[in-house]
Amino acid sequence: MSVQFPPSAAPLVAHSADVLPAPVRSRLLEMTRGAEPVSAYVYDGEVAAARARELRAALPDWAAVYYAVKANSYPGIVRALAPHVDGFEVASVSELELALTTAEFTDVPAVVAAGPAKSLPVLTALVRARVEAINAESLLELHRISRIAVAEGVTARVALRVNPADIPISGSLHMGGAPSQFGVAEPDVPDVLAAAGKLPGLDVVGFHIHAASNNLDADSHAAYLRWCVEWSVRTAAATGVDLRHVDIGGGIGVAFQGEEPFDMARFGELTALVEPPVGVKVVLEPGRFLVADCGWYAAEVTDVKASYGEWFAVLRGGINHFQLPTSWDIVHNVAVLPVDTWEAGEECPRPAAEDTRVTVVGELCTPEDTLLRDVHVERVRAGDLVVFPNAGSYGWEFAMHAFLGHPIAGRQLL
Repeated sequence: MSVQFPPSAAPLVAHSADVLPAPVRSRLLEMTRGAEPVSAYVYDGEVAAARARELRAALPDWAAVYYAVKANSYPGIVRALAPHVDGFEVASVSELELALTTAEFTDVPAVVAAGPAKSLPVLTALVRARVEAINAESLLELHRISRIAVAEGVTARVALRVNPADIPISGSLHMGGAPSQFGVAEPDVPDVLAAAGKLPGLDVVGFHIHAASNNLDADSHAAYLRWCVEWSVRTAAATGVDLRHVDIGGGIGVAFQGEEPFDMARFGELTALVEPPVGVKVVLEPGRFLVADCGWYAAEVTDVKASYGEWFAVLRGGINHFQLPTSWDIVHNVAVLPVDTWEAGEECPRPAAEDTRVTVVGELCTPEDTLLRDVHVERVRAGDLVVFPNAGSYGWEFAMHAFLGHPIAGRQLL
């Protein structure tokens, strides 16, 4: 059987515990005094809020920042971000309800909706909520929105999601320029818009382009933003769309081991040179960028063992709690937080690995439950905590909660 593991971290050295903020260390050590083994996320809402303020301050006034709730849907984090973003991007009824109950909205909620397979219940909820724009993925979805809007006696604002034929951007996750379940292929856009113009209950306000994610190059990302705006203006003029809305989904990257962080100041300088037409709102939908560094995933080491010359730290947790390193094929470094109180429950020495490389694995009955391979540690013992910084995005939300039926990881704010 072929198993896809995260890449080897060698010769990477684990972080010192000092990389963890003092309040995080204190909270985690407090949790070790409970009856259950620690396996939980700890979040700092102010870190997320500060990141949103940084982005907002770097951008020109015509740019709107909408938080993509899928990145971290913990209510405390969404509430912390609400005063510092212009709205929310949602992809389900539960995310819609969370957004609507988190912030104060005007008559038309500052919410845009995405997703490649919106069901009738989802579309009905979006139409009834009078969201700012439903990003329609196909002609069939436009027909469904039209039917619901007519039945509700309202007009639904829609933006057509486009899969462009060519995209001038780098990034680790490309979602445009190739066959995809996302959006309408660019050659089909004129015909779809012509059909949409004949449907009752629809107001086509513009376009949604989410063609790449995790771009760390500020210059190319600013060029991508400019391209999205200029493409939307040209296409609207050619197809008779009254352009008022350009939604540029996601894209800003988060640096991992050995990568340079995104240059926000440079991005802001270049973005300010773009001049959208008067009356056109440009929406940016960062999710991961706003919340990656506001969270820490910690799991107790239940065992430390050697097998054929290699050491393993086995966690109370794993991809059922934190799947990102395995799924995205990344090296996600850790810190070992020593816990000095330990009882084996039997007459057994406390197992430990010292000054050696260790592979960090979880509690599931599959070799794919491997979070980090071959990281050098000074010492890790049964009962210590292994902590993953930068676990605030696509952590709890992205995990395999039900596999084997172990308890789900807890979540709490500092």
